Amino acid sequence: MASEPTSGEGKSLEARLEAAGAGDETYVLRLYVTGQTPRSLRAIENIKRICEEHLSGRYSLEVIDIYQRPSLAAGERVIAAPTLVKSLPAPIRRFVGDLSDTEKVLFGLDLIPKSD
Repeated sequence: MASEPTSGEGKSLEARLEAAGAGDETYVLRLYVTGQTPRSLRAIENIKRICEEHLSGRYSLEVIDIYQRPSLAAGERVIAAPTLVKSLPAPIRRFVGDLSDTEKVLFGLDLIPKSD
């Protein structure tokens, strides 16, 4: 008996999201930005959209301006902005950039398997 492939090969993003299941884990996210720059604003918009579409009711998102709270960024060892830090569920993950590659962010958050 042949087993089903476990990768996302040949499947659309929607099919892989459905296969990954809804889950019930709560995601704890911190987005470190530098003021109201265009890149920071895009990152905020992108992560809010991703969270509402894929984690509705299962996430906590804190946006931190590193100009106003530099000690928090230092504590997380953030060296570039924007940076998204996922502290829960484990493992801790960091994403640098404006988070415009939705599929890459979803994969990094363990919401979908990697597409080949």
